[in-house]
Amino acid sequence: MRKTGRQHIILFIIMCLGVFKTQAQCAMCRAVLESEQGQSAAQGINDGIVYLMAIPYLLVAGIGYLIYKKFNTLKK
Repeated sequence: MRKTGRQHIILFIIMCLGVFKTQAQCAMCRAVLESEQGQSAAQGINDGIVYLMAIPYLLVAGIGYLIYKKFNTLKK
């Protein structure tokens, strides 16, 4: 198999794994929130945890991109 074929397969697998719904609640939060009648609060807590988890990664990626861009423009 060619190298680009392997890269396409790996990319496809990563993209397939990215569409699964994530559950970010800890065991204690899940137990308390599942005991209530409506699941709207549980869904809101889950979305908030995922949102708070994503922000630091986005900030680090943005800072890394700015550093990369700055060092590449200095070389030219």
